[in-house]
Amino acid sequence: MFKSFWGSEEQLHAQTYGDRPVSRIPPGEAAGIVSVLKDKSASELQKLLSNKDAYQQFLLSLDMVQTQIRLRDEMRHETMQLARHNLENEPHIRELRNQCQIIRATELAAAREKLHELEKQKQEILRFYSPASLLHRLQEAINTTEEESEALHQQLLNREIDLTAFVQKYKRLRNSYHKRSLTRLAANMSLAG
Repeated sequence: MFKSFWGSEEQLHAQTYGDRPVSRIPPGEAAGIVSVLKDKSASELQKLLSNKDAYQQFLLSLDMVQTQIRLRDEMRHETMQLARHNLENEPHIRELRNQCQIIRATELAAAREKLHELEKQKQEILRFYSPASLLHRLQEAINTTEEESEALHQQLLNREIDLTAFVQKYKRLRNSYHKRSLTRLAANMSLAG
């Protein structure tokens, strides 16, 4: 009687749910529904089809529907608890986010300052070891050696130093002077070429 009254499964879905998409009922649950419906008379089944309130009451009386409603209510309750918990933590999260931004900005400023200092040191090193700087310092050393040689020569003329000490010091100074002069000359030629 059930099959003849309700028709095929597709017709049953079309009659009860219209165009709404319906998920398939697992066979065990479908058997439970069929066993409940099997005990109903034709007039009771007709009433379920025609009366929305009766259909709704019948639907809500099914154990699997009640289980689904309980699960839905539990999930809704848990979702609400999570939402409340998240709302309670929002000021703390905002504060932590602000602290992170402050820390990031502070560290970034410190890193930029350190980078600026290192760039400055790099420029100083590059200037110090640039060819022009090396040539300038070499010329200053040549001039200093020349001045020391002149001062030593003046000491000899004023008899402030004996001849042996003069010769040794003068030879060392002149040797240094010529090495530096030749080095500067070679550097100038390599830069020009």
